[in-house]
Amino acid sequence: MTTDAAPRLPYWRLSAFYLSYFAILGAMVPYWTVFLRARGMSALEIGQLMAVGTLTRILAPWASAWVGDRVPRRIVVVRVCALLMTVIFCGMFVARGFWPVALVTAAFGFFWNAALPQFEIVTLRHLGGAGNLYGRIRLWGSVGFIGVVLGGGWLLERAGIDLLLAVLLVTMAGTLLSSLVVPDRAAPPAVQAKASLRGALRSPAAVGFLAAAFLMQASHGPYYGFFSILLEDLGYTRSTVGALWALGVVAEVGIFIALARLLPRIGAARVFLASLLLAALRWLIIGHGAASMPWLLTAQLLHAATFGAFHVAALAQVQRFFPAALQGRGQALYSGLCMGGGGALGGVESGYLWDAAGAAQVFELAAAAALLGGIEVVVRGKRRFLLLQSAKDHLFGCRHGRLRHRRCAPPCWARACGGFSADPAQAAGARQRDDLADRHVGRPLLHRRHRKRGAHRQIHGIQQAHGVQVRGGLFKHFFA
Repeated sequence: MTTDAAPRLPYWRLSAFYLSYFAILGAMVPYWTVFLRARGMSALEIGQLMAVGTLTRILAPWASAWVGDRVPRRIVVVRVCALLMTVIFCGMFVARGFWPVALVTAAFGFFWNAALPQFEIVTLRHLGGAGNLYGRIRLWGSVGFIGVVLGGGWLLERAGIDLLLAVLLVTMAGTLLSSLVVPDRAAPPAVQAKASLRGALRSPAAVGFLAAAFLMQASHGPYYGFFSILLEDLGYTRSTVGALWALGVVAEVGIFIALARLLPRIGAARVFLASLLLAALRWLIIGHGAASMPWLLTAQLLHAATFGAFHVAALAQVQRFFPAALQGRGQALYSGLCMGGGGALGGVESGYLWDAAGAAQVFELAAAAALLGGIEVVVRGKRRFLLLQSAKDHLFGCRHGRLRHRRCAPPCWARACGGFSADPAQAAGARQRDDLADRHVGRPLLHRRHRKRGAHRQIHGIQQAHGVQVRGGLFKHFFA
């Protein structure tokens, strides 16, 4: 595996953090509820403790984003969260009874879920323009997950479930140590200006992205909550169930590697849309074909698209719609609202409907949610295209045969004219500025009164501030 495209990238140090962080998840997902039952918790208490973890997943990214946007070094936030997570979890060794365990779970889960969104921003800043290499780093998280799922199961069968706390503490310590060796990377100077989250959310495409991501995570609720139960009810052994889970993660690793080359060619938005459509297909296969092993293998291989490709494309979209000054809050929206809130809604709804409606209908609803997310992406993208076409009507060709606003003079030309902004720092982050212009152009042109002088001033100001060109075309703009 090579990182020649980014010679200064701290590849192994970044990868070590993902390896350790998701090793924690590999110990928690299959074995934590078993541990709680061994501690004497009832099914109701276990459900309530899992709800506590989901709540921290929604709230923690917002808190870490607020802090991360106000400190000069974002990696410090990650290190503090990793330290507090490790120290607080030690209380689980002495916690007995529901309320002590709930308190430790809430405190530990808060800092655990707060660390990752900020580290994702650090990773993406290190990658810079080579964002397609993110999958090659993130795949080590999947390796850590698989290693602990398989190795932890073998170890806990021989040493007892109480050893799970020691396994988790070791993985948390590894997360802390790996965060200490990761260097920080500041945001590009061109995008350090004060930015408005409300302004970013005026983009129809950005709202469509967040809505689609929420629906995608909601559609995963039946899978994460009841897939193993469904397979056991159909007569599959626990070893077979574990092997099917592992197959999905192996497929996820494969797509992380492949997207390093494919993402620049296909485009993140196309991958995002394809993931939603393939998720709808996957849930239908599970709902109606789980009794057939060939269909199950097909469904698990589709995990590469519904999680691996989707996550890589979603992070690229976060970078696209939220400039660096807003990346912390943009990542919090994705991690907290979409992943946390969507996953919680999907889990709760599938729990209510599982016994009453049956597995097939629950997975049909999951497929409908994923398909609705895909429709939302297309509809919002079309609206963005129409707004950009309206903006283009106010531009005309310059003497070079390219687009230039009639009121602009050098050096405020659009980049298509070969011009540049008076501030050389604004040459960085070209794609982010293009999308920032799309957001600002879109809203004023919704009203007829802005189609003349006001629209001219709006576009002129955007070009002067960001040095952007407005070009048309639905396929080129939204699906690029």
